[in-house]
Amino acid sequence: MKVKLCGAGGGRLGTLAGLGRSGAAALALPGCLLYTRTGSAPHLTRDTLQAVGGVPAVAQLSLSALAELHEVLEEYKEGAAKFVGMPDAVLYCSLHDPVTPCPSGYNTNKTVSLWGNSGRMEMTASKFMDIQRAIQPDWFQCISDGDTISGEGGRKRAKKSVDRSLSFLDVCLQLLEKSPELQGSVMFGAIEGGDILEERLRSARETAKRPVGGFLLDGFQGCAMAKETKLKLIASVTAELPEDKPRIIHGVGKPDEVLECIERGVDIFESFFPFQVTERGCALVFSYDCHPDPEAAVLKQNGAQDLEKNGAEEDQDEISKADPEMTPFEIFLKDKRYQDDFGPLLEGCTCYCCQRHTRAYVHHLLVTNELLAGVLLMMHNFQHYFSFFSAIRNALRDNKLDQLKKLVFRQVLQGPANVKPGQ
Repeated sequence: MKVKLCGAGGGRLGTLAGLGRSGAAALALPGCLLYTRTGSAPHLTRDTLQAVGGVPAVAQLSLSALAELHEVLEEYKEGAAKFVGMPDAVLYCSLHDPVTPCPSGYNTNKTVSLWGNSGRMEMTASKFMDIQRAIQPDWFQCISDGDTISGEGGRKRAKKSVDRSLSFLDVCLQLLEKSPELQGSVMFGAIEGGDILEERLRSARETAKRPVGGFLLDGFQGCAMAKETKLKLIASVTAELPEDKPRIIHGVGKPDEVLECIERGVDIFESFFPFQVTERGCALVFSYDCHPDPEAAVLKQNGAQDLEKNGAEEDQDEISKADPEMTPFEIFLKDKRYQDDFGPLLEGCTCYCCQRHTRAYVHHLLVTNELLAGVLLMMHNFQHYFSFFSAIRNALRDNKLDQLKKLVFRQVLQGPANVKPGQ
């Protein structure tokens, strides 16, 4: 596995080549992982996923889900990829599912707690590596103590998280050398330290000294940490890391946050955000086309029109149905204004849903609780999100990242009136 950078300004444009056991797969950078739940893209079968454009070469699974299948996978002996029906996929195993909240305060010097369907599971470094031997992933996040909520515990807790994570890493690296099942696997070392700059830098420097295949920027999930602090820490940490190894960040998915992290040297993101949008009954409509060509700007115009529509006054009952987590990047299709809207979810979109169905139809599916609603929205939201990363790479190649960032941030700044329908 090798990072090949093109040297574009404003971000790390390039390719992560030599992926998988065969070494034939590649991931364009900056890029994202395919979010899965126990190996399946949410709402989608293998066939419907194939109809989605731009699907990443690397799929993400969470240890919290697979740990419960440990005994089954151990007996199966051929690894999780074949077990879940993705034999040719490159698998990345993260510690936690980015969508599932993890209760705080359960990690110790010897164990890290995972939370699955059966509840809490305590994981030692030895048990963690036993499970990885059964999963046989191509990449995996080393076990680490990322339970450092900003403002709680402070410097002492941040130091403890770094010490624990480095201790876990050393044990796991020793066990990795002795595991023939994992000889083709790459371990990512986690950079911890909460919101304390000194501890973050210590974690980055010490982890970089060890023979890891890449780096995970952990502990930036959620809104507990101030945005300015988060961005400063990310920039400081990436400056300490070697250029030839990939950097993944967990818990960052909104388009504006993705762009800010790319500017600060992050390579790979998760794709849980389209799933969250789908679960809200929403469709992504934000524009990422920063080219001046009028014909190529259809997405931009359409997205702007929809965000303006969100500012119109509507029935208060409809407003209450909108999820408070909604962002300015999406439209709420359960809103009754869409019951007679026979246009596609997004004008100019080439996804399966937009080419064949209308907003009115998806609205009908949502209000009648049809399972097909989740399928069609997931196909659209995944493809739109994957295309966004393609647009980022094009912007970096054409030296237009600033234009793309201004376009995306303009949609953010249209204000909370555009976030919830009717307000």
